[in-house]
Amino acid sequence: MARDTTDETPINSVDDLAGYLASGCKPREQWRIGTEHEKFPFFIEDNSPVPYDGERSIRALLEGMREKLGWSPIMDDGRIIGLYEPTGMGAISLEPGGQFELSGAPLETIHQTCRESNAHLSQLRTIADPLGIKFLGLGASPKWTLAETPRMPKSRYDIMRAYMPKVGSQGLDMMHRTSTIQVNLDFSSEADMRKKMQASYRLQPIATALFANSPFTEGRPNGMVSWRADIWRDTDNDRAGVLPFVFSDDFGFIDYVEWALDVPMYFVLREGRYRDCTHVTFRQFMGGALEGQIPDARPNMGDWINHLSTVFPEVRMKKFLEMRGADGGPWRRICALPAFWVGLLYDEEALEAAHTLTKSWRYKDVVALRNAVPREGLHAKIHNQTVRDIAYEVLAIARAGLQSRARLSAEGFDEAHFLAPLEEIVARGTTASEQMVTQFHSVWGESIEPIFMEYAY
Repeated sequence: MARDTTDETPINSVDDLAGYLASGCKPREQWRIGTEHEKFPFFIEDNSPVPYDGERSIRALLEGMREKLGWSPIMDDGRIIGLYEPTGMGAISLEPGGQFELSGAPLETIHQTCRESNAHLSQLRTIADPLGIKFLGLGASPKWTLAETPRMPKSRYDIMRAYMPKVGSQGLDMMHRTSTIQVNLDFSSEADMRKKMQASYRLQPIATALFANSPFTEGRPNGMVSWRADIWRDTDNDRAGVLPFVFSDDFGFIDYVEWALDVPMYFVLREGRYRDCTHVTFRQFMGGALEGQIPDARPNMGDWINHLSTVFPEVRMKKFLEMRGADGGPWRRICALPAFWVGLLYDEEALEAAHTLTKSWRYKDVVALRNAVPREGLHAKIHNQTVRDIAYEVLAIARAGLQSRARLSAEGFDEAHFLAPLEEIVARGTTASEQMVTQFHSVWGESIEPIFMEYAY
């Protein structure tokens, strides 16, 4: 989330919280595609990370983009930490380790998404090049230690940094050393949401394998195709992972609410300050647990919206669905991720085919696959089928879904060609990570440095 929400509408009941999610229901003609992507800034002279402050810095990048785009600044204690387009057509934000994120506008086609990401990277280069800064499109930082990684001065991140080591072994790595591509998609009804959630939870490990792009840690191969995905296995299991109740035949908005109510909070925003609330759940907050501890201790809708942004399941629900399983990657994969999920979820026949393909996969099956994919990638199995074999079928469904949508470019092409990078991976039988490790042991001479040239934006 680019900026935290202020909405003082009072909360009167749990039904209000479910009503907020249900208010996201939209007719098909209003469905949109919102794509987010992160990347690691680095100095080209020595491949070192870019700090927040200084003449050549993250702050300088933000100030430069502010001047170029005319977007409004997001401030935290007097420091610029992001930008937003005032009419809701996009935002730029910082992840805890300086990962530079574009949260794209809600767009109608993947053609538009690709143009948006291309324009963003072009604009950013005009600011970054004179500073000697480039950006790395990987799922996890391949070289820098946690201690070497800069820390962004964002108040909510200070609360998270103190809390993460209490609830998992890899939370600080998640915050500072991972990067993702994400797509946000709409639903028309509770039943439509259920079908999309169930299909996307089951298929999220397939996406993780196809987008696996983080095989290095601190300059050496780490034995995984997606270190990023492995990090999420022990970040904070109260708020992350595969949610069992999603697989129920009657799963609905209220079930997600009841789960989120019992997840410990991170903060509430009062009088422009972030107040540490990691000692209570949202349900306890509603019961008066913060009386006397913070100004205006009654929860409001802004508190709920912010809380929903601090839970991290494989598919996250707000007033839309967020697909969270993919590593960050090069430009073609920024377009491929929305193509994958739009093809599967925005065409009725494709969604039914995805549901039919996966409906026998139970919660425990999906968890086992999710746990296997970070190391095994395309070779991981579910029901005696490899991910590679399943991916063939899934990509065929997605391609048919995109062709059926028939959203054509000015040149007359539909959106299906954006799947090509994923189809190449399946045809080859090796992930991008395996290709990089091969390069590391051969043409790179067991040095990580060439990655900063070959995989930079």
